Amino acid sequence: MGDFDANPFADPFKDGSVTQATSEADKANLDDFNPFANNENATIPANSSAMMQPTNPPDYGTNYAVSAPPVSAPPPSAPVPGHEELLRRQEELERKAEELQRREQQLSSANYNPRANNWPPLPSWFPLRPCFYQDFTVDIPHEFQRTVKMLYYLWMFYVIALFLNVLSSLAAYIGCAKQNLGTGFGLSILWWLLFTPCSLCWYRPAYKAFRSDSSFNFFLFFFMMFFQFCWSVLMCVGIENWGYAGWILAIACFGESPAVGIIVCIQATLFTVTAVFSLLLLKKAHSLYRTTGASFEKAQQEFATGVMKNPGVQTAAQNAASTAVQSSLKGQY
Repeated sequence: MGDFDANPFADPFKDGSVTQATSEADKANLDDFNPFANNENATIPANSSAMMQPTNPPDYGTNYAVSAPPVSAPPPSAPVPGHEELLRRQEELERKAEELQRREQQLSSANYNPRANNWPPLPSWFPLRPCFYQDFTVDIPHEFQRTVKMLYYLWMFYVIALFLNVLSSLAAYIGCAKQNLGTGFGLSILWWLLFTPCSLCWYRPAYKAFRSDSSFNFFLFFFMMFFQFCWSVLMCVGIENWGYAGWILAIACFGESPAVGIIVCIQATLFTVTAVFSLLLLKKAHSLYRTTGASFEKAQQEFATGVMKNPGVQTAAQNAASTAVQSSLKGQY
């Protein structure tokens, strides 16, 4: 019962038997330990040298080569439908982003007008200024840019053809003296000076129509372009002394001067190309017009709105209204 009376929570190392055993072992170790003794007689385990020697990798022979397993290339991925179209649109968006960034930089600069007239591109020292603003990439939607550019090139071609018509008429007047073509040469100068600016009456409405989807400008373009086509046909015919070096004048000049006849034939070919492309682009613009949702009713509304916003019309309406009110007041008194 004596063991059960002992404290169970007492430190076991304070037991008498444990304390005596540990003290005797520590005393024997301290008596045998000499830190200044020669360590050469120290015993080293027999297997310690084997433990200290580095182990060499096994030799598998000279003919043995470690080869990595072959890596097979991944199979080519199948082309995704519409991938090229997506890349094209991405390039277009990046190009537009660069253009917008460039314009933002220009806007940040002082004294910059983003809608300032830029055509024709005249130098700063020239006394005349550009007539209107034109930028296909900014104003015209992508699906209509090609058509509008073709109309622009046709307009430039037409202006050049009118100028060359003056030179062809001069050659016919000099080389075919028997035909008495002085009147035609004078009219060719008149047509060049008159129709060069008037040709803007069909090009600019087309540009504005595709820029803002304007029904009124579409109808104005159709009317003026049809007139342009009919007039181009008369240019091709080339009636004598009408001011156009066409096919009839070329045939008349061949009998008297073949060289002049060839010059007039070239000019007649230019007028023919103008007439053909005028008809083709008129049909192309009409087909695009049918997809834009424009109509004659919208054209009427745009015309009425444009007329009412005109400052001259507003001033005339105000004057008429004030005159009517004053006359009515005078009538009452």
